[in-house]
Amino acid sequence: MTAVEVLRLAPDTRAWLDDLGFAPSDEALWVEALTHGSLDAGVDYDRLEFLGDRVLGLCIAEWLYERRIATEGRMSQRLNTLVSRETCARIALRIGLPDHILMGRQARDDGGAQSTNILGDVMEALLGASQVEHGFDATRNVVRDLWASKVEGSAGETKHPKSALQEWAAGNKRAVPQYDVIERSGPDHAASFTVRVSVHKVGEAQATASSKQAAEKLAAKAFMEKFA
Repeated sequence: MTAVEVLRLAPDTRAWLDDLGFAPSDEALWVEALTHGSLDAGVDYDRLEFLGDRVLGLCIAEWLYERRIATEGRMSQRLNTLVSRETCARIALRIGLPDHILMGRQARDDGGAQSTNILGDVMEALLGASQVEHGFDATRNVVRDLWASKVEGSAGETKHPKSALQEWAAGNKRAVPQYDVIERSGPDHAASFTVRVSVHKVGEAQATASSKQAAEKLAAKAFMEKFA
C-alpha cells in the first residue's frame, strides 16, 4: 500500500471541492492533486499539474474564440495572461486553496501555502484531476465558473506594448523582439529618436518620439497593430 492510499480527503476539503463543482470520487486522485513534494507522501501534484496546464489552455482558448476577440494577436495576449501562474495563484487565493494544500510543516511555516508558484501549480493540478475523473466538458464548466471575472474583465488587455509584444512573440514561438535606434536628431534638450523593432521572420515597425523609451513603446504598438 502506497502512502497516498492511506491518505484521505479531510471532510472540510471534500466539502470545499464539492462547493467548487469538482465532485471528487477517487480520493487518491484528489489527494495527489493537493499534495506538495515536501510532505514526502510518495506522490505529489506534478503530473496532474502538467495535464491541468494543457486543459486550462484549451478551455481558455476556446472561450476567447467564442467571444470573437478581434485578432489572433489579441487572443494570444489574453490567453498568456489568463493561464499564467500569477492568474492561477490569484484564483487559488480567492477560493481558499491554501488551507487545503497538503505539505510538510517546514514548507508551510516558510510560507509555501502562499507561494505564487505552488498555488498556481496546485490550481492546475486540480483541473488535471477533474479532467481525469470527469472529462473535458465538466472541467470546462469549472474553469468558466472560476475564471469568469478574469475573462469578462480586462485581464491581458492593458499591458504595456513592449510586454504585449514580448508575450505575443513567446506565445507564437517567435524570436525575441529586437529594438534598434536607427536615428537620433536634434539638440539634447529637444532630441528625437527613431526606433525600429523587428521580429525575425515576421517583420518590423518603427516610430519616432522624444525619448528612446517612448519610441520603443510606440514601435511595439505599431508592430502589434500591423502583425498581431
